[in-house]
Amino acid sequence: MQTRDSHTSEDGFIRLTNVMKTYQMGIEQVHALAGVSVSFEKGSFWAIMGPSGSGKSTMLNILGCLDRVTSGSYVLQDEDVSTLGDDALSEHRLKHLGFIFQSFNLIPQITVQKNIELPLYYLGWDADESADRAVELAKKVGLEDRLGHKPTELSGGQMQRVAIARALANEPEILLADEPTGNLDTSTGHQIMDLICELNDLGKTIIMVTHESEIAEHAGYNLHMRDGLIERIKENRQ
Repeated sequence: MQTRDSHTSEDGFIRLTNVMKTYQMGIEQVHALAGVSVSFEKGSFWAIMGPSGSGKSTMLNILGCLDRVTSGSYVLQDEDVSTLGDDALSEHRLKHLGFIFQSFNLIPQITVQKNIELPLYYLGWDADESADRAVELAKKVGLEDRLGHKPTELSGGQMQRVAIARALANEPEILLADEPTGNLDTSTGHQIMDLICELNDLGKTIIMVTHESEIAEHAGYNLHMRDGLIERIKENRQ
């Protein structure tokens, strides 16, 4: 049953209202989201959990403007982005959102510095300003001595730190993380979560998909999904 509580208010920083997402699989329709309503407050930290096929990745893709709702509305910072065209969606994504992926999604042929600078290239930043920003962010994630290396010369934890630095390049208020510790050992995973928690402490709104209960405990809220609906929301006491 769809949860109805204070997290379905009409004044959330990020707000989904009765969101449906349907995919056509041959002659069959698959309802990945079946009427989801939830609000995420500015500066909050959420972990989205649920079994395979529950709709958690679909929700993250919609929140990241990587996919569109079939019906319902998605309001982000007072704008209904579910009504935007492709170009406007891309611009919104580039200006307001940062992404952290399980598989890092770094470009192996270019250096750490160039990987971090990539969003700034699309934003039209000056080359010198981009380089300065990359150095600043590399220091923030403890990789200032790896700027000239390529991703294949780094450990998994280091690659995820580069991915986090790249996600911060455009100074987004919102970070979306898809299984950010999924390809890391336990110790490295906790280091990455410490870094993500530090970013939340600095005011970033973070929404993370994870299947690991121990990782989800770092978040302020755990949102559990099943069959395309929100099953329950639990507030973690920090």
